[in-house]
Amino acid sequence: MAKLHVKKGDNVLVLSGKDKGKKGKVLRALPSAGKVIVEGVNIVKKHARATQRIQAGIHEQEAPIYSAKVMVICPSCKKPTRIKKSPVKKADKTVWLRACKKCGELIDK
Repeated sequence: MAKLHVKKGDNVLVLSGKDKGKKGKVLRALPSAGKVIVEGVNIVKKHARATQRIQAGIHEQEAPIYSAKVMVICPSCKKPTRIKKSPVKKADKTVWLRACKKCGELIDK
C-alpha cells in the first residue's frame, strides 16, 4: 500500500460514511492496510469474555476507516486541506515536510 497522507496525532475531518462531518484526532495509522483509527469515529461494539485484564461485557471502541475518507485539518488556518510537500533547509540538507495547500504553513515542525 502507498504511504499515508496522515500521521498519528493529526486532527482530521471525516469526508464520507456514517460519521461524515465529524472531527477527531488520529490515534493510530495502519499504512499496510491504508487505514487510520480516529478518536470518536466509527464506533463499534465489541463483545468481551472476562479475563484477568478486562471485564466481561459489551465494550465500544473505534474501528479503522480508510485514510482516503479523512482530510487533515491545518493547525494554523483551521480548515480541512490537502497536503503538499515543501522543501525546508535543516543542517546543510533539504528536508521535505508536509504543508497546508491553502495557507502554505508547515504541518510538521
